Amino acid sequence: MALTGAVQAQELIVKIGHVGPTSGAIAHLGKDNELGARMAIDDLNAKGVTIGGKKAKFELLAEDDAGDPKQGTAAAQKLMDSKVNGVIGHLNSGTTIPASKVYSDAGVPQISPSATNPKFTRNGYKTAFRVVADDVHLGGTLGKYSVQQLKGKSIAVIDDRTAYGQGVADEFEKGVKSAGGKVVGREFTNDKATDFTAILTSLKAKKPDVVFFGGMDAVAGPMLRQMKQLGISAKFVGGDGICTGELPKLSAGTMADEQVVCAEAGGVEGESKKSLDDFKAKFKAKYKADVQIYAPYVYDAVNVMVDAMVKAGSAEPAKYLPVLAKTDGYKGVTGTISFDNKGDIKNGALTLFTYKSGSRQQIAVVR
Repeated sequence: MALTGAVQAQELIVKIGHVGPTSGAIAHLGKDNELGARMAIDDLNAKGVTIGGKKAKFELLAEDDAGDPKQGTAAAQKLMDSKVNGVIGHLNSGTTIPASKVYSDAGVPQISPSATNPKFTRNGYKTAFRVVADDVHLGGTLGKYSVQQLKGKSIAVIDDRTAYGQGVADEFEKGVKSAGGKVVGREFTNDKATDFTAILTSLKAKKPDVVFFGGMDAVAGPMLRQMKQLGISAKFVGGDGICTGELPKLSAGTMADEQVVCAEAGGVEGESKKSLDDFKAKFKAKYKADVQIYAPYVYDAVNVMVDAMVKAGSAEPAKYLPVLAKTDGYKGVTGTISFDNKGDIKNGALTLFTYKSGSRQQIAVVR
């Protein structure tokens, strides 16, 4: 008994929270993120990490925010009440931004693996970090690409009015205009909609050769189906929200080869590509599922957070937070991670993809 007590005294329990939409229309993306976190936790426990001279045992506390801002802040408060040492999440900008105040008030570090709205790291919260490029880079790059590479002469823009969708669409529109392109129409829907006949009919009259959608794949799929029904053969461009393995299924096979161009807010090239490919193979073997988008970024976010704890010799948020903020040159499966003074990743990459024969194919990595 005494020996068991001594062993336990030397073991440090570290609770990592994860929040994502594991129910609702984009549950496939939330589950992908959660599995990335579970894989990181399992690997860390297998390694036998020590923090401040004690062997750390990592536990994952996973919450579902259903992609809803109110549920997101409730999930955040639940994690704070559970005294987690750090939080990975949320997936959507619309849940990440309001939840970031809860974490900031509690002084608990939060790393988002996927929220791209610039506001997330511009509220002045010292606890907010992200490991992907933001919408200024993502939307702007897609806007320029649509004009310069896709040769878009008349470009239409649709968004779902969420923090993510509207934000990335605004930046896309700026990118189009800075490249000398013309936006012929701007429409909006919502993230629960399934019928887009009215807005697509309105845009069809303007004869767009590129349609940009700011939103998620659960809405983009039906939108692509209805574009086909209405005879709109324009290129369909979108951000990371549509850039998933599920999109061909959600569009019910109506996508033409190379019709869709999308960007993922991250990207690896050269030596890093092997580590990402290895991760994807390991993930599939472990979970019998392909990576959707962000599981590798979640995996890196957990490891970056724990690396800061190890360097600080403490899992207490107040002690490792300053070390986390100084992260520089961490080698992850998604590439090198360094944070700037806002908590944004430095030199964040984007990967452009298209779809052929129902599968996603990389076009280029852009910085």
